[in-house]
Amino acid sequence: MKILVTGSFGMVGHAIQMVVENDEKLKAKYEWVFISSKDGDLKDPVQAKAIFDKHKPSHVIHLAARVGGLFSNLRYNLDFFRENMAINDNVLNFSFQNNVQKVVSCLSTCIFPDKTSYPIDETMIHNGPPHVSNFGYAYAKRMIDVLNQGYKVQHGKNYTSIIPTNVFGPHDNFDIQNGHVIPGLMHKTYLAKKNGEPLTVWGSGEPLRQFIYSLDLAKLIIWVTFNYEQTEPIILSVSPKDEISIKDAVNMVTKSMDFQNKIIFDTSKSDGQYKKTASNLKLMKLLPDFQFTPIDKAIKDTCDWFVQNYETARK
Repeated sequence: MKILVTGSFGMVGHAIQMVVENDEKLKAKYEWVFISSKDGDLKDPVQAKAIFDKHKPSHVIHLAARVGGLFSNLRYNLDFFRENMAINDNVLNFSFQNNVQKVVSCLSTCIFPDKTSYPIDETMIHNGPPHVSNFGYAYAKRMIDVLNQGYKVQHGKNYTSIIPTNVFGPHDNFDIQNGHVIPGLMHKTYLAKKNGEPLTVWGSGEPLRQFIYSLDLAKLIIWVTFNYEQTEPIILSVSPKDEISIKDAVNMVTKSMDFQNKIIFDTSKSDGQYKKTASNLKLMKLLPDFQFTPIDKAIKDTCDWFVQNYETARK
């Protein structure tokens, strides 16, 4: 069996490569093909078709997407929608045309309705509009679930999707303007420490998030690829009881990087969605013994990786 991983040179793709490289059974049993945008533009159907015709995978882990942080989404909602719709339609269409057995696509908790009860679960995706800050990205990701259901009903195909909570880890995008919260904090802390300046954090620090370490997510995605048989999405997340505030994350990052200067929370900046607590009950019923990396260790390991790889890290 041949496993094609799209978007494999992003954070999650790198994590899957690391997990595979350290697991002799995974390396021996399957052929793994890791591709990035350098191998072809998945927005373009001609280039997407060429990729599938060349590799002829039996399974696809679909990670490729246009992604960005809060302020990037606010500015480019239309672009996020159109580009991700094109990518996703091409990947699923050419998976079908090449008789791919299983496709696992990566969604996000931002697809859930803004006005909802908590914790959110897999049945609630289409219950209302997403938060206005990233409606373009969110609706494009929701449509993967619609496509999966369509391929199941019309063609009997076994395509599914996973919904991770906020992911971080080595090879993340540490861009301060367009990256996500933890990598952005790490970069800002690094620079503030280097320059002997206060650390300014955008927002109040009060919003709550569940964070998942990229290496934990990689292991779960591989498990889903070979063991999860439902079309309906599955949330991959730590428990709601492990939710932390942005302020908690700031404290863990600054401790990990031995930052001693003043911390300022700039409340003139948007907090975004206050909370999006997700239930992981479905996952825990299917995989009750999975052990997540403790958040403080995962943050420390990621900080260490970023400092050691500062010159080459995406930022």
